[in-house]
Amino acid sequence: MAISTLTWTITALVILGLFVFDYFAHVRVPHEPTLRESGFWSAVYIAIAVAFGLFVWWKWGGGFAGEYFAGYVTEKALSVDNLFVFVVIMATFAVPRIYQQKVLLLGILMALVMRGAFIAVGAAAIARYSWVFYAFGLILILTAVNMLRSGDESPGDGRIERFAKRRLRTSDDYDGDRLLTRVDGRRMATPLLLVLVVIGFTDVLFAFDSIPAIYGLTQQPYLVFTANAFALMGLRQLYFLIGGMLDRLVFLSYGLAFILGFIGLKLVLHALHENTLGFVNGGEHVPVPEVSTPLSLAVIGGTLAITTIASLVYSARKARR
Repeated sequence: MAISTLTWTITALVILGLFVFDYFAHVRVPHEPTLRESGFWSAVYIAIAVAFGLFVWWKWGGGFAGEYFAGYVTEKALSVDNLFVFVVIMATFAVPRIYQQKVLLLGILMALVMRGAFIAVGAAAIARYSWVFYAFGLILILTAVNMLRSGDESPGDGRIERFAKRRLRTSDDYDGDRLLTRVDGRRMATPLLLVLVVIGFTDVLFAFDSIPAIYGLTQQPYLVFTANAFALMGLRQLYFLIGGMLDRLVFLSYGLAFILGFIGLKLVLHALHENTLGFVNGGEHVPVPEVSTPLSLAVIGGTLAITTIASLVYSARKARR
């Protein structure tokens, strides 16, 4: 899959343009979005992501389109897990609902820029060292085990908060939706800037499993970046749309753990197939089966459907009891 510099540039400008549009159309004037607004724009951004996948199909073929859709669905599912943490962060800092849109959008944009650097490093490592697939697979399997043991994934946002507080002079009160304010003539960060830093870097910590996961579905940096971008793009709207339903998705973390474990195994099988490590089969490839993209899509989609339905049924029965 050959991607020209012009294609990369146009893609980056389009994605940046969508963020700019989102800011001026919905975020610049502080307000709490309604369910109708959140639902409509969530659907719009999902439609844009699907349209891009169809463009990939037309331009580069169904194989690459399948890899993109598998990556997008996985990243979207993992981003829903992020929302649990975002809700906790907003509650911890008592962020007024009308200001939450701004901090979410800017935090997501900051995370996307830093994820871009991770994606570039991952692509360079994969191109040079085939054993990186072993490392990525191990990371995902260990993450899956940790999620099964704890019931969720702990991103360490408390450590980020303490680090940010030591580095930023922060005022005690919010000043509208401003990130900086003046207190007794001194320029200080508002709590909103602190929340922005915590959300941005917390999302980067999530990238330590989401980036290896998507590289287990496609080795094309262009597809990895665009799948991440489109999955993150509608995250702000999704936060307000399903924020009240998150506590009902009781089995989501187990479903995500299964998906990460499955992709981790897929990566290990691919690493064995491409093996160059001397202590494994004498440095020769190991004839193991590889997991196809259609099978990956079926496993990911089926797992998400089963865990979502099971969660909602269980929550409904628990509420009736």
